[in-house]
Amino acid sequence: MTTVHKSVLLGEAVKALNLRSGMTAVDATLGGGGHALEILERIKPGGKLIAIDQDAKAARRFQERLNSLGKAVEKVKVQVANFSQLEAVLSSLKIESVDAILADLGLSSDQLDSPERGFSFRTEAPLDMRMDQSNPLTAREVVNSYSVERLTDIIQTLGEERFAWFVAKAIVKAREEKPIETTTDLADIIIGAIPAKYRFGKINPATKTFQALRMEVNQELTVLTSFLSQAVGKLKVGGRIAIISFHSGEDRIVKSFFRQNARGCICPSDFPVCQCGRKPTLKIVTSRPIEPSEQEVATNPRSRSAKLRVAEKI
Repeated sequence: MTTVHKSVLLGEAVKALNLRSGMTAVDATLGGGGHALEILERIKPGGKLIAIDQDAKAARRFQERLNSLGKAVEKVKVQVANFSQLEAVLSSLKIESVDAILADLGLSSDQLDSPERGFSFRTEAPLDMRMDQSNPLTAREVVNSYSVERLTDIIQTLGEERFAWFVAKAIVKAREEKPIETTTDLADIIIGAIPAKYRFGKINPATKTFQALRMEVNQELTVLTSFLSQAVGKLKVGGRIAIISFHSGEDRIVKSFFRQNARGCICPSDFPVCQCGRKPTLKIVTSRPIEPSEQEVATNPRSRSAKLRVAEKI
């Protein structure tokens, strides 16, 4: 089982983690395994890698890849879980703290290019979009049961679609005739709802709505907030956390979280003496996010919106 996924900001992310031999590191979103393999190279000999992915297929694919490459699999623990379960995963492995944590929040090309998963509007497939196949909520349920107001909010907030209300209204109207079952049916409805002069831009008109539905199904912003809190709690002093985001909402959450934890005191500015006693727990390493080079975007267009932010535990 091979991977077609190209890891985004591979060199930049791994370098930013400041890895050394003997460290314990976490790749919290394994995906195609490119970051994980590079991390493994940097922490040997004596290092330990915990690789987490909620997609059982991704975990199995990586385990097979390790075996085929003859890597020291005893130094790698592959876990099927959502990264918001970080504390539980580390506890089950009897690991108190780690030296480095990486999370790539993008959708793996292996998932995107698997038609049966329903992530892409380019091929006909059931409306699924679940990263974790045990998740009861599917995109089909969202488009066929959410109110027009709720759909509008999701498509506008998570998809940043300017025509969210038009799209939501079209979805509700279409499902009154028959349930919306496939990705291509939904894409046609979305495209038909977008004003004609805006249908021929750089990206397919269905892109933003599909992104919004995927993020809703997998509760991506909610689990990210939970993960960040757990990750900082499990980092050793001097350890680093690196997050690659592809969505402005995700990037805002990461940026705000890093700033809040680097700030320390939260007392009003007119207090002469700090009363809260809060101390900073992070030092921001990247004052501005690291973005892909023009060369990387040219060879991997899916990297174009990526932003890497890094912080260090103090």
